[in-house]
Amino acid sequence: MRKLLRRLHTRLHGDAGMNTAEYAVGTLAAVAFAGILLKVLTSGNVQSALTAVIDRALK
Repeated sequence: MRKLLRRLHTRLHGDAGMNTAEYAVGTLAAVAFAGILLKVLTSGNVQSALTAVIDRALK
């Protein structure tokens, strides 16, 4: 029983977080996704579609 509790404690309190390199990769991925999303949302087709949806909603 003691061995099981020790293993459980190790699993729950182990080093399961992200380290600095993983934070850097995650941050780069988030920035890349934000850049792509910005490019898509500022394109002419998407802007006109969003404007049409907003106009219909306000009428």
